Amino acid sequence: MQRGNFSSISYFQIMNPPVIGAYYFPNFHADPRNDSEHGRGWTEWELLKTATPRFPGHHQPLVPEWGYEDESDPTVMEKKIDAAADYGVDLFIFDWYHYDDGEFLNGALDRGYLGAHNNHRARFCLMWANHDWREIMPAKLGRTSEVLYPGKVTSETMERMAETISRKYLTHPSYFLIEGRAYFSFYDLCTLIEQAGGVSEAARQLEAFRERVRACCGVDLHINGVVFRSPVLPGERVPAKLNELIVALGLDSTTSYVWTHHCPRLNTEALVPYDDAYSDFQRFWHEEGLNFSVPYFPNVTMGWDATPRTVQSDCWEVRRYPFTGLLTGNTPERFGSAIAEVLAELRDRGLPEFLTINAWNEWTEGSYLEPDKTHGFAYLESIRDAKRNFHHRLRCGQAGGPGSMP
Repeated sequence: MQRGNFSSISYFQIMNPPVIGAYYFPNFHADPRNDSEHGRGWTEWELLKTATPRFPGHHQPLVPEWGYEDESDPTVMEKKIDAAADYGVDLFIFDWYHYDDGEFLNGALDRGYLGAHNNHRARFCLMWANHDWREIMPAKLGRTSEVLYPGKVTSETMERMAETISRKYLTHPSYFLIEGRAYFSFYDLCTLIEQAGGVSEAARQLEAFRERVRACCGVDLHINGVVFRSPVLPGERVPAKLNELIVALGLDSTTSYVWTHHCPRLNTEALVPYDDAYSDFQRFWHEEGLNFSVPYFPNVTMGWDATPRTVQSDCWEVRRYPFTGLLTGNTPERFGSAIAEVLAELRDRGLPEFLTINAWNEWTEGSYLEPDKTHGFAYLESIRDAKRNFHHRLRCGQAGGPGSMP
């Protein structure tokens, strides 16, 4: 594959640009692991229902317009798919969990999305959430959270993963492809390297993963890596010499998961303006992302408030996740303008017109596109309007030259 500086050119084609992919967090359906930890039928809706304001003016609890629905029900997922397609979200990037002892939280995808009759309207792909799963449902102030399922897995598990995704997902007609290759993202590159025992062995494992998928289903992978400069989850680490690592691992592209990964102030300050977090993200994009040896797909984040994941009777103070600060001023209008600005810059620079959004449904982290009782569909309407204005700008000849996208 061609390598080099992609700050001013793009090298692949993607469907009907601009393409917007929203991360989907699937902890809103019953799962056997959650049953054993929290009781039969528990979902993360329970944290949202019991959330309380932690300081004057704090908007909690958040109340979903659609109610506390079971995302593993195909009819429920059909509503989500229609809303995504109608308002300009092209695909769901499912947070996909797989540990040494098997999958976790797979019902939303396996039963919900794949069972939905309209899943051709919004595509899907996987981001392996290979971080430690800790007991933070909810987290107690001052107590170290227990690791329930380690993110590090064996090479045998990697092989089983390749077989699983080949069998269940990659050949589905709605799976998201870039240049005919299936997009598969890795959340935690440091965990991947640690489990392999070093960068060179991690690169070998990734190549073996590609080869196993190709042998199982004849599909080539487009491997994406999530990158950041500010840890959020306990145990997260920031790689040194990030671009050298990207090249050494043989990644095909990079992206981000959430602006919190670029805004260290959220680890020390209670309230951080949305525009400040946006500026921190822009600094990372312009100083590092644009100079990576592979494309970097920018991210737009809707909001941040992880207080529902904390014990509500504890005093609220900024410490370690989920006791982090909150984003303020993340109105639908400001969110929409951030999307419009990022799309315009991608077009003006001739870069691949693909961005990720955090998130479709991270309700207990305060970042969601699904309608709620306060704003209704306003955040989704912001995406729709940003896309419409983008295409209007193109028709009027007000944008720079496009990249090599159809």
